[in-house]
Amino acid sequence: MNKPLLIEIGVEELPAIPFLKELNNIEKKWMDILEKNRLACEFDFFYTPRRLVLWHREFAVAQEDSIVEQFGAPVKIAYKDGEPTGAALGFAKKCGVDVSELETKDLGKGEVLYFKQEVKGSEAKSLLNDMVNEFISSLSFGKSMRWGSRSDSFIRPIRTLTIMLGEEIVQGELFGVQSSNISFGHRMVSYEPFSYSFAGDYFCQLDKNGVILYPDERKDRILSQMKEIEQRDNVKIEIDQELLDEVVAITEYPTALIGKFDEEFLELPEEVIVTSMKEHQRYFAVYKDGKLTNNFIVVSNAKTDDFGYIISGNEKVLRPRLADGMFFWKNDIKNGLCTEGLKNVVFVSGLGSVYDKVQREEALATYLAKEFDVENTDVLKAVSLAKADLMSEMVYEFTELQGLMGYYYAKIAGENENVYTAIKEQYLPDGEDSDLPSNKVSAIVALANKIDSLMGLFSVGKIPTGSKDPFGLRRAAAGIVKIAIEHKLPLDLTKIIDNNSSKYEGLDKKVLMDFFNERLFKIFDVNPSVLKAVLGSGETDIFEVSQKLCALNPIVLSDNYKEYQATFKRVANIIKDLDFTKELNVNESLFEEDAEKELFVNFNNVKSKSYDNYEEQLDALFGLKSSLDNYFDNVFVNHEDEAIKANRKNIIGLVYSEFKNIADIAEISI
Repeated sequence: MNKPLLIEIGVEELPAIPFLKELNNIEKKWMDILEKNRLACEFDFFYTPRRLVLWHREFAVAQEDSIVEQFGAPVKIAYKDGEPTGAALGFAKKCGVDVSELETKDLGKGEVLYFKQEVKGSEAKSLLNDMVNEFISSLSFGKSMRWGSRSDSFIRPIRTLTIMLGEEIVQGELFGVQSSNISFGHRMVSYEPFSYSFAGDYFCQLDKNGVILYPDERKDRILSQMKEIEQRDNVKIEIDQELLDEVVAITEYPTALIGKFDEEFLELPEEVIVTSMKEHQRYFAVYKDGKLTNNFIVVSNAKTDDFGYIISGNEKVLRPRLADGMFFWKNDIKNGLCTEGLKNVVFVSGLGSVYDKVQREEALATYLAKEFDVENTDVLKAVSLAKADLMSEMVYEFTELQGLMGYYYAKIAGENENVYTAIKEQYLPDGEDSDLPSNKVSAIVALANKIDSLMGLFSVGKIPTGSKDPFGLRRAAAGIVKIAIEHKLPLDLTKIIDNNSSKYEGLDKKVLMDFFNERLFKIFDVNPSVLKAVLGSGETDIFEVSQKLCALNPIVLSDNYKEYQATFKRVANIIKDLDFTKELNVNESLFEEDAEKELFVNFNNVKSKSYDNYEEQLDALFGLKSSLDNYFDNVFVNHEDEAIKANRKNIIGLVYSEFKNIADIAEISI
């Protein structure tokens, strides 16, 4: 028998950001508890800032009956001379029965003690309170708080609890709050609780009391209202998805409103205005004809017919925020970019100050510029100024604007475009879908930053473990690869580390390279054996690795690759004992079969040609398949004459070696 089940946990206002970080885990955690208690069913999870709701349209009123089987000691141990031993008596006690009620069962290795009993399923209402308490305990929001005289804690105080199965209020307690049939509506409707007699009534009462329970409905309401504002005022609202999720989480009855700030503040960089509005006030930016306007969108949680005072109040609050930004902006311009203060800013314990990091990056950038044949003047200037904006008042207030503010200040100071662009792009890429540095100067500055972080942090033992990577070193490794590919840079990290490791005392080069190579298997979206094959060629230049993968992977994914694989697996098997440290000589005078001559001629034709890319070279090499098949069909490689045998193996070895210049085909498995 099934009944609807409603669970509501009423709370003080939940902080949006920690709640949203846990949001994707909440339904799974409840489902795990349902499954553990053999009450799994479909359900919906809803939330507002003041409630967490689990709604089950059909919930079993009891667990299904089950059969429990238990196995004990082997019979020869359980009984001695026909009498039960301690093993039998202990097993019977564990099963809660007399020894005489035990059975035996043959599991294939002899008979053992056996007991089977039918267990009647428990009533759901006897389990639900513990399930709810376990669920709340499983939620991880970071910081929590205690209230009243309680010693336990949660992200915010619990005010109400409902566990309603059908029309019955199931007895329960959570943080000292007893289960009941009361809840609270929107505060601008009433501060008094409302009651309900069944689940359907709960949803109706919420609606009457000004609460939109469904988050998707709140989101659609906000977006619809924004669309109306855009059409009415001929503007474009920037929909920041993270901000939208946040305002959905902090409102119960959202209303999108347009406000205005003084036009003089548009003198500030767009990013400063947008960041200030988003971070401090949760406002959306408004554009017209592609330019930022002096308007903003605020999403109010008020339930009223007159929003004038809400708009004016938000305008009043925003003004001092932007005024602070204007003060920081003008002050920073007056002070200019200065790096002296970086000497007093610790980078990481054991790696000195940020100023020390800049000096290490300068050395790396100089080396990279020479390797990539890029003029060094702009590179060094950009690196020397790259971290200077950390001393600015604007970045102190908005840390997420580091690099960007340096770009503006360097541009105003008259630095050339390469320099200020590189300062802005020094942290790119900074995410999965992030932009990349736009030119080689910027690329070198960004690479120097990332490579120094990897070498430096590994040298002091700050190595990522498991899911923990507080310094974003996995992201740094991925960034290095993406930059090298984007700008076609001959980036050999092994060589870079070898030539620059003197400044990183304690660096274990092998540990770092193992970490980096391991990341390649996450970065490149190919069959791992294909990447292993390319790395098996001895290639360490990241750009060349990518080019080889781009050429080889489509062939491996093709429908006819299995035919190729059968042939080249024979190649790999035949030459597995060859010593490739010695030159493989082929004596044509030892040829006895036409198939030998044909393969050797075709191989030399392939080898002697020059190719524009790896795709052409691989096509030519795989084109040897028919000659190889003919060779295997008509040539007995293991000839009794050792000279002929060696000669025949060497032909195959030469083919394999030519492949191995691109990839070790023996490693490929599909």
